Amino acid sequence: MTEPALANGTPELGERLRAIRLLRRLTLRDVAQAAGVSESFVSRLERGRSSASVATLQRLAAAVGIEISDLFAGESQSGPRVLRRQERQLLEWGHLGRKALLTPKPFHSLEVVAAAFDPGGSTGDEPYTHGDSEELLLVLAGRVHVQLGSELLDLESGDSVNYRSSTPHRVSNPCDETAEVLFVISPPSY
Repeated sequence: MTEPALANGTPELGERLRAIRLLRRLTLRDVAQAAGVSESFVSRLERGRSSASVATLQRLAAAVGIEISDLFAGESQSGPRVLRRQERQLLEWGHLGRKALLTPKPFHSLEVVAAAFDPGGSTGDEPYTHGDSEELLLVLAGRVHVQLGSELLDLESGDSVNYRSSTPHRVSNPCDETAEVLFVISPPSY
């Protein structure tokens, strides 16, 4: 898979976080304390100089009163829209991973997220939850381990698994090649 290289952080995500924080008149300290991270970490993330795990992004989004997907949602437009692979807005995700929201906001019934995990990459060190939606993970390329609660599944290209997003889950790539997966979530809970 050839995706555009990312800097250490994602400037667009950081700019959105900062804009929302300032709009809500929250200080770096307010957000950091609510999310359980340091002020310097929030500052680095806002400047695109750091990345965060899914769990940390969830806590940061909650700290400013938004959903995690709002951190990388683009301008919505009416009617059909084509999103070219090279135009996807990538968000660094977990450890050696990145994702892109394929469904525009607001897309009320369905959320589709494309994700890629470099060798050894994962959604983060800890399993996470979000809402109580139906979720389907489809492996597009490579192989991944999917942890659902205490169960560990080994999935290859073409395999899928469905679960509730309220089930603690974690995805990791145990192989030497990049893995691509698609998350389909209904209703949106990210």
